[in-house]
Amino acid sequence: MIRRAAREKWRVRKHLFDLDDNGFGRAVYAVETPARIYSLVAFSTPLDDEKRSDRVIAQAWDTSYVLYDGLPDTADIARLEANAPLQEAGRYTRSELVLARANKSVRLFEDVAIALAQGQQPDEEQLLGVGYLLRTTAVYGNGKFGIADRDEISSRPELAGSFQAEMLTVWLIRSFTLDLVDHIARRRNPAGAAKLAPDLRRALGVGNATGLGMAPFLVRHPLLTHSWFLARETALARVRAEPH
Repeated sequence: MIRRAAREKWRVRKHLFDLDDNGFGRAVYAVETPARIYSLVAFSTPLDDEKRSDRVIAQAWDTSYVLYDGLPDTADIARLEANAPLQEAGRYTRSELVLARANKSVRLFEDVAIALAQGQQPDEEQLLGVGYLLRTTAVYGNGKFGIADRDEISSRPELAGSFQAEMLTVWLIRSFTLDLVDHIARRRNPAGAAKLAPDLRRALGVGNATGLGMAPFLVRHPLLTHSWFLARETALARVRAEPH
């Protein structure tokens, strides 16, 4: 996906970035591909430490997201703001391609925000030792909870590969995360805050605490599972058939 984005010169822009001094609010990142636009709609909300959990049974999260098919208008954003933070309990339409949520790496996120607000760069060893500021706790696609079915996007070249919509979502979440910590630092010290250095931004990814959903996914998507095994076995068969 990243190679395609570079080759086709996809453009990513902030369509909306409406966050308060503490980094709570909403944002929209629009991705312009040659054929169409996709948007990450992000919501950052207050969360008590005792409620922060990466388990699938958690009921609240630091951030929630939707990958939207197109560019959402004001009514769409308001509708998603009322539903995306609820995750499984929300109501969705075929315009929503992916539903996701993520929690902060609390200690590291705050350490980075403090350093930047003081006009300094964070400790590189600590930063790279963790490798992320947010970690996803769920990334749902393929029609789950009423979002768009796989058939809606399977013929689109930019999303035709396995998990391309989900990976696009996580890639955009990464961008939002880095902008979020810069925003918080700047609000704490408007005149003297530093921005996270480009080399540190490039080194950071997104953490992952998901995985439980793969079990029912494999059961419910036998054709995709078959395709994975067929590709592997076909490659092995061709290699083994080569004359020695």
